[in-house]
Amino acid sequence: MTVQFVLPDSRSLSRPPSAAAYLVDRVFVVVSTLGAVAIIALVAYILYQIGHQALPAIQRNGAGFLVGTSWDVQTSTFGILPQIWGTLYSSLLALLIGGFVGVTIAIFLTQDFLPPRLAVTFRTLIEMLAAIPSVVFGLWGIFVVIPFVRPGANWLNDHFGFIPFFSTSLSGPGLLPAVIVLSIMILPTVAAISQDAIGLVPYKIKEAAYGMGTTRWEAILKVIVPTASGGISSALVLGFGRALGETMALAMLIGNANQISLSLFSPANTLAALLASNFPEAAQVERQALMYAALMLLAITLIVNVIGTLILLWTQRKMVKA
Repeated sequence: MTVQFVLPDSRSLSRPPSAAAYLVDRVFVVVSTLGAVAIIALVAYILYQIGHQALPAIQRNGAGFLVGTSWDVQTSTFGILPQIWGTLYSSLLALLIGGFVGVTIAIFLTQDFLPPRLAVTFRTLIEMLAAIPSVVFGLWGIFVVIPFVRPGANWLNDHFGFIPFFSTSLSGPGLLPAVIVLSIMILPTVAAISQDAIGLVPYKIKEAAYGMGTTRWEAILKVIVPTASGGISSALVLGFGRALGETMALAMLIGNANQISLSLFSPANTLAALLASNFPEAAQVERQALMYAALMLLAITLIVNVIGTLILLWTQRKMVKA
């Protein structure tokens, strides 16, 4: 039996795009451009609205608003330095905990420490944390985290109170419970993006490391993680941005006290918690000050994202040179 192979017409393979293909391509380009412009316009509109409403407070308080420590509605004296401190301090502490745990989980789930099916189960459970509402985290922190950490916190204060980080006792809501809950809330973001970054590292790089005589942990920590450092840095920046803007859980757990302290057990405040707590009952003058505070929170978030982008570019250039 003779088998015949029929070759396709070369004209059908090399013909130019049809008019319909050109139309679809142009429509896609136009829709994509309009979408990008719409996003930029939306951000500009939000900034305009917030800035317009905050303008009287900016003119009235000036730069002193950023270094003031009092929030007194009766005398119309407003300052957000304690809130800026609380926002950055709590977010950095949460990033240290959540970032370390998140990257560790990403390594654990991508480097064959678990059977594939069990790894998928763990990955799904971690991603489900992102679906839990913020207020539920806050309630869990009040009824579970605070009673759990209070004895240890008070013991540290009794025996090591001379250390600034343990200089106060934990009587209820405070910085430590808020940081613990916040670190859990940013964990899915850090872990998911870090897993994707580590998973994109070519397996041949790992094989080459083993071929040079490295141990398993040397290959992971000295080859795979540095190769994926760009994606891991992006995960940490996104997690930090999530921590900066978290509202309800921190408003319920951090104590809402306008003070600056290094103590992990003292009450504090954040910009997002300030907005959530004061805005519903704010009069016009206070509302303008709150809009000023919201503008500063947007500025801090923008600066963090710019710094994260610069770190990512620096990491990519360093990897290319290496």
